[in-house]
Amino acid sequence: MQLTLERPDYDFFLRGADGASALVNERKLERSFIISPRTLIENWPVTDVTALAPGDLQPLLELEPELILLGGGAAQAFPPPAAMAACLSRGIGLETMTNAAAARTFNVLASEGRRVVAGFVLRA
Repeated sequence: MQLTLERPDYDFFLRGADGASALVNERKLERSFIISPRTLIENWPVTDVTALAPGDLQPLLELEPELILLGGGAAQAFPPPAAMAACLSRGIGLETMTNAAAARTFNVLASEGRRVVAGFVLRA
C-alpha cells in the first residue's frame, strides 16, 4: 500500500488543544487566539468564556463566519446570553465546547470548505 501525505488546502491547521496550549501547524500557542482556515489572530485578550462580552466577539465576526466555535478551555463553559445574542442576531451560529473538541470540529469544518472561525481561551 502506498501512503500519500495530503496537505490541507487552507493555511492553518489545529493539531490539538487543551486548556493551557494549542498546536497550530507547528507552532505552540499559550495565549488565547482566534483562528480561521486563512487567518490566525494571536493574543486574543479573553481569559474567561463566562465573562465574554459582545465586543470580545468583534474580531471573530469581522472574519465573516457562518459558524463560530468557542473553545472554553479544558472544561466546557458557556458565554453570557448577550454574547450569544451578538452572533444569533446576525444569523451566525455559535457553538461552545472544550478546546480539544473545538480543535477537532474546526479541522473537519475547514476541510469541508466551511466559513468557520474559532476562538480558543487558554489559561496558563
